[in-house]
Amino acid sequence: MIDRIIECVPNFSEGRDLQKLDRIIAPFRARKGVKLLDYSNDEDHNRSVVTVVGEPEALKEAVLDAIGVAVSVIDLNLHSGQHPRMGAVDVVPFIPIRNVTMTEAIALSREVAAEAATRYGLPVYLYEKSATAPHRENLAAVRKGEFEGLTEKMKSPDWKPDYGAPLPHPTAGAVAIGARSPLVAYNINLNTPQLCIATDIAKKIRFIGGGLRYCKAMGVELKERGITQVSINMTDYTHTALYRAFELVRIEARRYGVSIVGSEIIGLVPMEALIDTASYYLGLENFSMHQVLEVRMEE
Repeated sequence: MIDRIIECVPNFSEGRDLQKLDRIIAPFRARKGVKLLDYSNDEDHNRSVVTVVGEPEALKEAVLDAIGVAVSVIDLNLHSGQHPRMGAVDVVPFIPIRNVTMTEAIALSREVAAEAATRYGLPVYLYEKSATAPHRENLAAVRKGEFEGLTEKMKSPDWKPDYGAPLPHPTAGAVAIGARSPLVAYNINLNTPQLCIATDIAKKIRFIGGGLRYCKAMGVELKERGITQVSINMTDYTHTALYRAFELVRIEARRYGVSIVGSEIIGLVPMEALIDTASYYLGLENFSMHQVLEVRMEE
């Protein structure tokens, strides 16, 4: 059993070419001290999310190898998708899980950032807990302007990369690397093809629009299904529960005569986040995690 565990959830700007995706994921497979837990790709977003855990040093090398593959096979000049992106490797968060402090996760993120810039010529921004300035903490602010706007953005002293030259990599752009608490990537699908409706709802439920404190959201078009989606990051599920986001989307959708047709979790989710939501909808009284069979078996 691995004694010290850090989780990493790198997001790669490739969700359609499965051969490329397999090459990117390969460094996480059959590697001592590292375990690949999950990966998913989305063709509309043209993006893949990988969840991997491991010992800090082993995880560091695996992540760096995967970054190198992504830089070599993804050309953002040819990339299009519904999800904002500024890099072939768009974001690399490290999350302390067991016997690792946030301070140690921050240190690891900075080691990976420095090495990625040196090995691959990638400009790197530190974000969230690793950020070097308050205006760099929010990933949305770091990524604003996306790949196409990087050259102009980097001319500003406020947006000089933390590592690497102040010029985007010609095909791989830039990457955001940092340490953060666990989040839940949660998407809610609407029975309308009108992107403006999903976008308006996203603006109302997210924190910067006066919505839920630990909620980031945007509207996304799912062309193949003929519907739209409110794509959400719940940045602290212990303070803003999933069911609150679901119910607020339902409330806001009513004004447009739109309903929810389903929702999805991207990647892995802490059991506590689902138990909290189940307790709400079932009306359970005085329920606790200690009543979950799997939790008691592991005690």
